[in-house]
Amino acid sequence: MGLSLTRAAQWTTSSSGTGKLEVTPMNESLLKEILHFVEQFTSQHPQEAEHVFEEPLQWSTTLVASNFKTDYDISDSDVQSHEKDSGGHPLLQLSPPTVYVRSFSQLSKLVHLADDKKLEEVRKCLEENREPMVKILGQSFVSTLEKEDDLTDVLRLVDKVKDHIKDSEVKVKLFLLLQNMDNQLLSKCLKEVTGQVSLDCTAVTNEVELLKRFCSEGEKRVLKSVRYTSDYEFSNGCRAPPWRQVHGEICYLVIEPCDTETVYITCSNAGVFLNGCIKQEGEESGYERTSDMYKDLVTLLKSRSPHFAENINEQNFAVQKLPSTQRIQHVELVDVEELGQPQRSHEQQEKNVHEEARQQHTPNKAGGKKKYEPCPRWKNLGLMSPCGKAEEKKPSKSSGEEKSGEIKKKKLGPRAKSKMKAELSMSSLPGRLSSQKVKTPAGAMPVDTFSESSSESEEEEEQPERRPESNTDLPSEYWQIQKLVKYLKGGDQTATVLTLCAMMDFNLMQETCQLAIRDVGGLEVLINLLDTDEVKCKIGSLKILRKISHNVQIRRAIVDMGGLQSIVKILDSPVKDLKALAAETIANVARFCRARRNVRQYGGIKKLVKLLDCVPNLANLTANQEKDVEVARCGALALWSCSKSTKNKEAIRKAGGIPLLGRLLKSPHENMLIPVVGTLQECASEESYRIAIQTEGMIKDLVKNLSSDNDELQMHCASAIFKCAEDKQTRDLVRKYKGLQPLVSLLSKADNKQLLAAATGAIWKCSISMENVAKFQEYKALETLVGLLTDQPEEVLVNVVGALGDFAQIPANKAIIRKSGGIKSLVNLLTGTNQALLVNVTKAVGACATDMDNMAIIDQLDGVRLVWSLLKNPCADVQSSAAWALCPCIQNAKDAGEMVRSLVGGLELIVNLLKSTNNEVLASICAAIAKIAKDKENLAVLTDHGVVPLLAKLTNTTDDRLRRHLAEAIGHCCMWGSNTASFGDAGAVAPLVRYLKSKDKAVHRSTAMALNRLSMDPNNCITMHGKGVVKPLIHIMGSDDETLQEAAAGCVRNIRQLALANRKAQLFY
Repeated sequence: MGLSLTRAAQWTTSSSGTGKLEVTPMNESLLKEILHFVEQFTSQHPQEAEHVFEEPLQWSTTLVASNFKTDYDISDSDVQSHEKDSGGHPLLQLSPPTVYVRSFSQLSKLVHLADDKKLEEVRKCLEENREPMVKILGQSFVSTLEKEDDLTDVLRLVDKVKDHIKDSEVKVKLFLLLQNMDNQLLSKCLKEVTGQVSLDCTAVTNEVELLKRFCSEGEKRVLKSVRYTSDYEFSNGCRAPPWRQVHGEICYLVIEPCDTETVYITCSNAGVFLNGCIKQEGEESGYERTSDMYKDLVTLLKSRSPHFAENINEQNFAVQKLPSTQRIQHVELVDVEELGQPQRSHEQQEKNVHEEARQQHTPNKAGGKKKYEPCPRWKNLGLMSPCGKAEEKKPSKSSGEEKSGEIKKKKLGPRAKSKMKAELSMSSLPGRLSSQKVKTPAGAMPVDTFSESSSESEEEEEQPERRPESNTDLPSEYWQIQKLVKYLKGGDQTATVLTLCAMMDFNLMQETCQLAIRDVGGLEVLINLLDTDEVKCKIGSLKILRKISHNVQIRRAIVDMGGLQSIVKILDSPVKDLKALAAETIANVARFCRARRNVRQYGGIKKLVKLLDCVPNLANLTANQEKDVEVARCGALALWSCSKSTKNKEAIRKAGGIPLLGRLLKSPHENMLIPVVGTLQECASEESYRIAIQTEGMIKDLVKNLSSDNDELQMHCASAIFKCAEDKQTRDLVRKYKGLQPLVSLLSKADNKQLLAAATGAIWKCSISMENVAKFQEYKALETLVGLLTDQPEEVLVNVVGALGDFAQIPANKAIIRKSGGIKSLVNLLTGTNQALLVNVTKAVGACATDMDNMAIIDQLDGVRLVWSLLKNPCADVQSSAAWALCPCIQNAKDAGEMVRSLVGGLELIVNLLKSTNNEVLASICAAIAKIAKDKENLAVLTDHGVVPLLAKLTNTTDDRLRRHLAEAIGHCCMWGSNTASFGDAGAVAPLVRYLKSKDKAVHRSTAMALNRLSMDPNNCITMHGKGVVKPLIHIMGSDDETLQEAAAGCVRNIRQLALANRKAQLFY
């Protein structure tokens, strides 16, 4: 548990320096092994298990006093073990929420008590005790023994420490047991890592071998030397030591460029990066990362060595042949990375490798010669010239000779010549880059920004590319655009502008035209044009990119080529047309998480927020001001797309975006309001934005725009109110600014489902306030909502039913729901599977069931059975909501007892739910049991199913809501047989006395009732009196609540009668 925690376990990073164990298969395996070790320790090593730790292991536990039974002293919420050390300290002490453990025997007992939370306890213990061996044995002892050789025997170790360390023999044995366990954990982790396919050693080896070929002498030399730090290669192909392989590291390289100092590189499955100077095998320091993460060695070297970057792109290197099997595997890996597809499984990769190898060894139809091609990554880096490609297409007649350094112009095909000419002529435009030199963002990606919010959609990342089956299916526009792209590559500045204009004459919203630009390499040219100094070229390029970026594949290609970096830079341009076009293009591209992340990384959020600073409310705007407004509109569009990321929402807030959005919200123009409100409603999922929307006075503007004629604007305004109306002050503001009637009027637009979902959601949240419900009734909203219970999508139904549940809190509305046919529709929805819908439906049914006439209909439609069946739902929210709904159903049913008994297995299900760990579920189940137990026959069945010990086990809770219903359930369960005495035997009485210290009067009422009934047993009276129940009961007897007075007085009377009977027995017998 020493090296395995530091080297094998995977920890999260933390600014405070205290990381957490990540939830990974590796960590789960480690935790299970450690748990097994602790559980078996006492039985296998009883002497060592009794050893007292030098320092206690302490952590925040999930256990409470009720989990501990015998062998422990329990006082309120504190627990101490009977076993103590020589200093009188208990070997286990619980002071919620912290537990202190001083021996393995107590640790083993605690793990056993944790039951289904064992792994969680082990996890928390290890997280809060990062060096457990030091705490168990002491720092000096561990340091002394760690210096010894592994071959040193036990007797020698004992002799070495016996003079100055007490219990040296036990300590040495314990040390060896822990060390052996540690080694076993490391070995197990290494085996798991070895079997993982993420360590792709072949690709790294191939790349290193190819780089070594460029270490020749002479002017064309790119690198001086490339070497591994270790010559030893493990069976899985890695050269990194096992404890570093656990972290995904493959090998370490020392590369000496021609123009800069030596670089020390770590190759891992996540990429390559500079380390802290690992020069040779065996060094223990230097593993930390000191640079950004790069996708491959070439990208890293290009960023560090200008000489390497310059020569690697000159295309002076002939294609290097690698052994067949290595080359094929490298191509397979690169294909996966270059296409941006998810990594395939190990079996699929192996199958593809062997399949490609088989195809490579199949003789060619033309001459049967084996054809070698470089991997796509090296092609993209420019290591093969167009001439080389042509030469491959026309192999020399002699199959045994290879002319690696010669390029013959006479062998160039016409297409290769034209392509070469186009690329060379690109330099005619000032500032233009070669089309081959496309930027890649990999080198500028900080690792800590790779995590995104879980709410972000990845749908675009997985969409397959649709392509025509053959060239004959392509329209003429496809070929015309391809010709224009060729002119774009080869023309001067004027020709470039004219070509861009000609391209814009096509319908660039058509997929064929969009893919035509991409397929012939037009995207690279358009992106490179953004780095020129010519404004007209930039404008033309952005106008095309703005349109074609509606295509999913085009968006991804733009991000892959690093185009977003250039587009974000243009946001600083003084030319307003350029800024507007750039922002609008970002709005289209940033529709998937990687693009949104890139915008943030390149500083785009701050720049976009700056674009919002304009004056949109003037009646008469100058031409310059109109441009500012258009720039702000485009900026809002871009922020709307970017705001789907949680980190971007925070970045917008920190950049000062909220007040600027609030100012734009007052604009009279709908095309400005839609992206502004869209951004606000997207960000309103964060509490900081909801508070700002309320305090900045935006609710008034949102309500105002609900009356707009634009459906999209109305939808976004309603959605923003939906998210903000959780707060009572916001609900009051919506009512104050007369926003309730416009919301009701939106219900008439039932054909627009998105608008309907937003409007019903806003009505639902606003109806939490009863004042708003009264207003809604003036506008006949309830009848309209009942009409929406059928033939609607689930997102609408969830909101409608939620609103009906709140409306039904007013008695008059329950009759309206019944007369409108709402009861039947609600019962029909109980058969659904949507958990959010089921939670709201059960709440609505429960609210309606408080009316006797409604309950009769629910019972007739078999609604109680349907609600009861939802107790089997795996979702805790559904379980608790169903149990709460059962309470009024049982209370108002005509023959409740018979109805409950008719549900086969229903009572057993209720009792089993008392084993839940969710307090809301437990409280609702206790409330239901209190209703069920009023029928004697049902109470007898509950008793047979073991309800008494389960209720008693819950009594140590500190949750007042649970306390209230638990005490009520115990009180009603006392009315059968010997249950009163059974509760006392199960230890339920003493914790109930503590409930009287609660500040909740409802808890006092149910507790007094329970104590009154428990006091019917003499032993319970003795326990209550011993716990000091009389004084608080006498105080409660002065309450204004007659029920509470009567229960308290009854309990005191029973205790007093027992005392008098005892007194008489002493006097007369």
